[in-house]
Amino acid sequence: MSISEQAAADLFRQPPERFLDVGMGEVAYRKIGTGPDVLFVHGWPVSSATFRKLLPHLTDHVTCHLIDLPGAGSSRFAPGTTLSLDNHIASVKRVIDLLELNDVAVVGHDSGGMIARHAVAGDQRVRSLVLIDTEQTPGLSMKFRSFIAGRKVPGFGSALGWLAGKPKLRRNRLVLGDAFADPSLLDGEFDEFFLRPISTSAEYRAATMRLLKSFDFDHVRALDGLHRRIEAPVLLIWGEHDRFFPVKWAKEMASTYPNTRLEVIAGAGLFSHEERPTEVAAAMLPALAARG
Repeated sequence: MSISEQAAADLFRQPPERFLDVGMGEVAYRKIGTGPDVLFVHGWPVSSATFRKLLPHLTDHVTCHLIDLPGAGSSRFAPGTTLSLDNHIASVKRVIDLLELNDVAVVGHDSGGMIARHAVAGDQRVRSLVLIDTEQTPGLSMKFRSFIAGRKVPGFGSALGWLAGKPKLRRNRLVLGDAFADPSLLDGEFDEFFLRPISTSAEYRAATMRLLKSFDFDHVRALDGLHRRIEAPVLLIWGEHDRFFPVKWAKEMASTYPNTRLEVIAGAGLFSHEERPTEVAAAMLPALAARG
């Protein structure tokens, strides 16, 4: 089932196929492709639209299950809904149950990779796990720590929303510029899908900040033990220039899994799958298409 780049982007400009009640809101759900099942878990502050550039390379080979976790993208949630990493972990578990995914590969990016690991460690239904630029067992880099430190500063959310709406300012390395090797990619579709909602919608921005404030370092500290419970093959895909999650730490983390491989994507940063989708898709496809 081939899909063009334009059609892949348009998929996220339309209402989702349906909503999945996960108890802490409703996950927006989209499905496209044919073949073995693959579940995609997005990170912060994006939605499943972050995987749009991979779809043209994948849908002929695998069935892509794309979800927006509560508080992100097209999801539904009440003002009082608790938006936290723990609830996102529970939501991913619930989605796998609701969709009856009994032989599934899971792809997680950024905090979505950490959420996915907590959700599926020890789950025999998972045939493979692909992690793209995500939290690492050696800890958190100074770049990451300095960014999330602002979450406790009064007015940080409003300031972030204002900066997100200013193309020149958001490219600054102290703001969002280091997310890409090429900061111009913060414009265009990335702006449309992820930055503009934070900039223009107070409700959406508040939900985004509630999740950020829930970040708990204990989730990172637990990763080493979690990795030893993951029996499925693990593929690590890393941007060569990722300043948030350094590739040298990804190499160190690889040894914490029973079965793992690392692919480094040249010329890419934290969002390697957005910068180099062809290379990332080629690296992950064998792991995704193999049946359990």
